Amino acid sequence: MAKSDREASYHHGDLRQALIEGALTLINEKKDGRTLSLREVARRVGVSNAAPYRHFADKDALLAALAEKGFRMLTAFLRAGMASADDPLHSLQASGVGYVKFAIAHPSYYRVMFSAFQPGEASCAELNKAGEEAFLVLVDAIVAGQTAGKVKPGDPQQLAWVAWSLVHGLAMLVIEHQLPLMDEASIVAFAELATQSLTEGLQTGELDPLNESFG
Repeated sequence: MAKSDREASYHHGDLRQALIEGALTLINEKKDGRTLSLREVARRVGVSNAAPYRHFADKDALLAALAEKGFRMLTAFLRAGMASADDPLHSLQASGVGYVKFAIAHPSYYRVMFSAFQPGEASCAELNKAGEEAFLVLVDAIVAGQTAGKVKPGDPQQLAWVAWSLVHGLAMLVIEHQLPLMDEASIVAFAELATQSLTEGLQTGELDPLNESFG
């Protein structure tokens, strides 16, 4: 199929999605989005060098779109992990484990999300919105725990940043193969241990130890 035929076959936004998927494939191969070019993505998708500019002003716009989609996927992962939790502390821990599971399942998205995402950047309004929505899942979990008297008082946003920092650091170590954990089950078990330690630190002093209250 000639390039013009391929381009004609894309319709109703298919080209935009194809470019995002092509970029994701290349990033997965490179383990880095910084050297990506729109020309390279166009070649991977099989369209002309000019075709990507119909949807993206430049490489940064493409990476921002990819990161936005990643944050929306992350939000869905967090909410799915928390759905079966019947206790605010369970819910908080489940969100952290879900976060690490997302990074394991989608390492290329994850790498781009935290290179393209710049909080407050005016040119990336939709990306910022998607990132904030993911973060608010964690903030809401903290607030729910405080309301139930199970999470210590304090600024929910700051406490959420503490929690986010822990799981983000763990996720990065995992996807960059910096931890001696060889299979997903071991990684998830370690994430459960790490998030249990976190929730123990965030709970109010009147509660029983976490391993007892979770039993």
